[in-house]
Amino acid sequence: MRRSNPSVTPLFFLRPVVRFLGATASHSALGLALAVTLSGTASAQWGGWGGGWGGGMGMGGGYASTAGQAAAYGLSDVIRSEGYANLQNSEAAKNWEDAKTKEIDNRDHWTNTYFDMRRTNKEARRAEDGPAVTHDQAIRFAKAAAPPRLTSAQLDPVTGHIEYPLVLTDKDYDPYRQDLNKLFANRAATGGSLQYEDFQKIQGTVSKFINALKDNVSRYPAGDYGKARTFLDSLGNEPRFPAG
Repeated sequence: MRRSNPSVTPLFFLRPVVRFLGATASHSALGLALAVTLSGTASAQWGGWGGGWGGGMGMGGGYASTAGQAAAYGLSDVIRSEGYANLQNSEAAKNWEDAKTKEIDNRDHWTNTYFDMRRTNKEARRAEDGPAVTHDQAIRFAKAAAPPRLTSAQLDPVTGHIEYPLVLTDKDYDPYRQDLNKLFANRAATGGSLQYEDFQKIQGTVSKFINALKDNVSRYPAGDYGKARTFLDSLGNEPRFPAG
């Protein structure tokens, strides 16, 4: 019976090492040379595995019986590993391209949707607003929105005397009434003509008068307050027209 040499490693223990070196070397000459050398050495030491182990393990059981078969096994593992890596890289690249394409499509769709919504909103507003106002219409609207002119009983065109509503005769408003009485008296004395400086003074005094009236709004009935406010609006607008 043939004794085994304990210092020699059997081929089926070396086969995982051969595969590991072949796969990690990624089809380099070094990995393949190591695989062939180790397989050849083991085969030579064990007499080619022909008859020592019950007729040889041969290809049955998945082990190489010759150095050439061991080299072929190692090379096939390298090629298979490389092919699998290439397949995975290809799939990853394809998935990345698909994701990028979808991202671009989504951005394009979002941009188009945004501007479509803006255009739709603008068209809807234009439809609600109707046609643009002409110059003549603007003048008519301004006249309609302007406060009514004071009657001669409320503002005497000859003397410039102002007949204030009862609410505006409150002593809190004495300074404003005194200034306006003087300004309109001067206007009447000059035949209704008015310098721009006096026009600004009238506008400023009426504005202060209105603010003071607002501060005391809770002191008056709604009807009386409304009449007083309308009177001041008309008085402030009166210098825009000729006296009389």
